[in-house]
Amino acid sequence: MRIAFFYAKDFEKPQFDAVNSRFGHEIRYIDAALNPTTAPLADGCDAVCIFVNDTCNAAALDILARGGVKLILCRSAGFNQVDLKAARGHGMTVMRVPAYSPASIAEHAVGMVLSLVRNIHHQYNRVRNGNFAMDNLVGFTLAGKTAGIVGTGNIGRSTAHILKGFGCKLLGADPYPHDEMTAIGMRYVPREELFASSDIVILTAPLTPETRYMINAESLKLFKRGAVLINTGRGPLIDTRAAIEALKNLETVWYLGIDVYEDEAGLFFENHAAKIVQDDTLQLLTTFKNCLITPHSAWLTREALNDIAETTLGNASDYAAGRPDPDRTVPLP
Repeated sequence: MRIAFFYAKDFEKPQFDAVNSRFGHEIRYIDAALNPTTAPLADGCDAVCIFVNDTCNAAALDILARGGVKLILCRSAGFNQVDLKAARGHGMTVMRVPAYSPASIAEHAVGMVLSLVRNIHHQYNRVRNGNFAMDNLVGFTLAGKTAGIVGTGNIGRSTAHILKGFGCKLLGADPYPHDEMTAIGMRYVPREELFASSDIVILTAPLTPETRYMINAESLKLFKRGAVLINTGRGPLIDTRAAIEALKNLETVWYLGIDVYEDEAGLFFENHAAKIVQDDTLQLLTTFKNCLITPHSAWLTREALNDIAETTLGNASDYAAGRPDPDRTVPLP
């Protein structure tokens, strides 16, 4: 198949090229993000491959369809960047990568916890500046603490196993409890009870109407004083302004780690070092010493890149053979 890869980054091209040596697709790398302006760059292609911050709306899909595109390949688990109704109207198929190296994201989440509670990022900067004092560096151990995980899918379960190894007690909140988790001692509770009882809360839930802004001014009042909150799920799980107020008053949450941000589109994945970032909320958050932000990079390991390349190009081959995998095909409304 002829595939236009939008938003192609230098760190992923070698992996796709290596895997494609077995699949034999014709890949056209496009550095720009997909949107109605750039969609004509895919003319003559059978498929487009997009990432989380591409704009695959009705206008873009109309242009893609006129250019011959029949398949939308999301090289991500999420597909909310695609207007599914418009895709159905054009007779298109949308496929995704349901899971890629869940351990990568789980390990990053726990790494954020460790950095925050032991001030590792602050110690690194201090020592570089010749400051070897230990003032204001007192942290706490994970052993014996209660860790609550919201969303016990592949990533949440991998996170739970790591925290179990640290000696944490486990709580889970998920509409579909998993036997694997109860077998290692996780106790499933309502979300509100998890917030109130956990020293560490990690969000690995999908974004749905029920989970949007689950962390808000009211729910933050439930948290323990001194709690750690980590989000490696979706940005809009957290009302960022409410989280900022919590970090300022220190009555509940003391530490915040986010790998995703509700308004990250147009910011994350790009170098803005020579510019003034126009997002005042994010700029304010970067000034907090008790906040750690990473640029949606929790997934970024060699293993995950290989999984994404294998599944994405396999999806294209399955579609071309007339047998798209139903588990990797997005149902269209």
